[in-house]
Amino acid sequence: MSMALNTVYNNYLSAYTPKTMTKYDTHKKSELRNVYNAIVKLNKDAPWYLPTTSRETQQYAVNLKESARNLHNTIAQLGGLDEDNILLNKKRAYSSDENVAKVSYVGPQNPNEGMIPDLKLEVKSLASSQENLGYFLPDGKVSLPPGNYSFDIGVNDMNYEFQFTIGESETNRAVQERLVRLINNSDIGVRASLEESEGRTSLRMTSETTGLGAGRSGSFNVSDSHTSKTSGTVDYFGLDYVSREASNAQFLLNGEERTASSNRFTIGKMFEIQLTGLSPEDHPVQIGLKTDVESLTDNVTHLISGYNDFIKAASSYVEAQEKSKKLVQEFKGIAALYTPSMSPMGLSLSEDGTLAMNRDRIRQSALQSEDISETFSYLKNFSSTLLNKSDQVALNPMNYVDKTVVAYKHPVASHNYISPYVTSAYSGMMFNSYC
Repeated sequence: MSMALNTVYNNYLSAYTPKTMTKYDTHKKSELRNVYNAIVKLNKDAPWYLPTTSRETQQYAVNLKESARNLHNTIAQLGGLDEDNILLNKKRAYSSDENVAKVSYVGPQNPNEGMIPDLKLEVKSLASSQENLGYFLPDGKVSLPPGNYSFDIGVNDMNYEFQFTIGESETNRAVQERLVRLINNSDIGVRASLEESEGRTSLRMTSETTGLGAGRSGSFNVSDSHTSKTSGTVDYFGLDYVSREASNAQFLLNGEERTASSNRFTIGKMFEIQLTGLSPEDHPVQIGLKTDVESLTDNVTHLISGYNDFIKAASSYVEAQEKSKKLVQEFKGIAALYTPSMSPMGLSLSEDGTLAMNRDRIRQSALQSEDISETFSYLKNFSSTLLNKSDQVALNPMNYVDKTVVAYKHPVASHNYISPYVTSAYSGMMFNSYC
């Protein structure tokens, strides 16, 4: 059952929300309990309505939930979960060349003067994953005799056996496609795909992780020398041929040679680095902290971008989903509430509900301010309101879906029974047409 759930959720992530996961996508038990209690409370008084069967409506509801979750994470990354630090004190790092390395600051919010050093980073090579590429075979009948076959994939000191059957008249391509599904559905840290060239097909396997651990020669290995069923498929399909070996990233940090098994790592618990390319010869990347004014300006830009992305996502459904217009108006109303405070600082509300920003005016306001916390206090309130609203949408996106109500709860009943899936119907939509 857990394997099926993993497969469905992986499909959900790639189909609906192919975005980088953050630390705010993980939760403590107490947080999950609070979400559960909130759902129970909503369901207690929610009316009963017919299930949504339209595929377009289902996708809209799931996308709406994910857009709200992304807005929540945007605000959280700016310190929005801590009322004292939101936007105003959040430090930002800079990289002189983001084509080589991107950087974010993960250290303390109030570091001592001189505590954060400027760094010089020179990237020599990126960390890579292991890739196995099998033989390119014609789309003809498999040359192996019919029967039950198996092979083993070893990953992180664990061996996984894959068993399958080759029929009397099966083709090379049909068996390769089955092996792709078999490996991907197993969720063992190796992804498979079918490659084509000049009418021939090959099975490609790639490790999900990069780099090599200490004492390891590869990320995974494929063998059928000690498998339980008939062997021979590894040699026939060429599954054990390593076309690209896994390797660690190599770089110079302030002239000192370093290695990392991943292209994303932290330095001194201060900077999180993501390597994106190789350095031009003798041109190291400069990494450090931005000034407080530049950090504030970047934080405001990040907040406004997150808000605008949500508005654009919701607006894209206005023609097809009647209640999407209601959602856009609600968020536009929140922005309008703070417009008198925003306008002098370089922020303006557009007709479509998005916010336009003048970075120079934001920067100038910060430079001229005697008390930044007071000058930009409206952003703290605006962000807090957005956070609460985004959590409501994420909790119950079905509130913005046209539904046919069957029955309302009795307003004076002594006890209303909970309908457990009314407000969370979207949670089952990722399974539709999949299992």
